[in-house]
Amino acid sequence: MNWRKWISAGVISAVLALSGPPVTPAQSWLEKGRDVLQNLTTEPTSQELGTETIVSGLKEALQVGTANVVQQLGQSGGFYDHPDVHIPLPKSLDKVQAVLEKLGASSMLDDLELRLNRAAEQATPKAKAIFWQAIGDMTLADARSIYNGPDDAATRYFQETTTPELATEMRPVVRNTLNQVGAVQSYDRIMNRYTSVPFVPDVKANLETYTVDKTLEGIFTILAREEAAIRSEPAKRSTELLRKVFGK
Repeated sequence: MNWRKWISAGVISAVLALSGPPVTPAQSWLEKGRDVLQNLTTEPTSQELGTETIVSGLKEALQVGTANVVQQLGQSGGFYDHPDVHIPLPKSLDKVQAVLEKLGASSMLDDLELRLNRAAEQATPKAKAIFWQAIGDMTLADARSIYNGPDDAATRYFQETTTPELATEMRPVVRNTLNQVGAVQSYDRIMNRYTSVPFVPDVKANLETYTVDKTLEGIFTILAREEAAIRSEPAKRSTELLRKVFGK
C-alpha cells in the first residue's frame, strides 16, 4: 500500500519545526512532509523503526488528516460553498418549492437551505475529538487492517466506530444552531405560506435529523477523498519496511 505520507507523519511532525519557514495555505502539510522526506538522506532499518513506531506514525497521520477535514468543513462556507457536500433542501420540500415558486416566494427556501448548511458547519468541529478518541483506541489489528485495506479503509473504520457517537454529539449543536440562525422559524414561515394555499398535499420534514445525516455524509465523503489521494502516491522510501512490518 502507498502509505509514505501517512505513516511518516509522526516523523514529519518532529522534523517540520526545524525544516524551514511555516507552511503557507498554498502548501499543505502533505506537500511539506513530502519535501522533508525527500531531503532525508538515511533510511531507517526495521530495527530502528519498529512496529510500535510505525503504528504511532499512522495514528498521528490520521489525526492530522481528520483535523484537516474538520477544519475545512467546520468553517463558514465549508459546506455551503463546497459543491460535493453542499446540503440541499430535503426532497420532501420539493412540492413546497414548486408552490412557493408560483407565489414568487422561493427565496424563503433559499434562505432555509443556507441555514441548514450553517448548522452543519457549526456541528462539524465536534467530530475532531471523537475521531481522535477512535484513533487512540485503534489496535495493531485495526492498523494492519487499514494499511492492508482498500483506499477507504480508514474512512470505513471511522464510520463503523464513530457514527453513533458523532450523531449524538452533533444533534444538540444542530438543534441549537437551527434555532439560533432562524432555520426553524424560517421553516415555520414557509409551511404557513405553503398551507395557506388550498388543496396542497401534506408535507413534513425533520430538519434536525436530516441535517445531522447530511453533515456526517459530507465529512466522510471528504475524508475518503483525502485518504484515496494520499494512498495514490507511490511509497518509494519505506515500502519494503512497511511491507515487512505489516506482513505484506
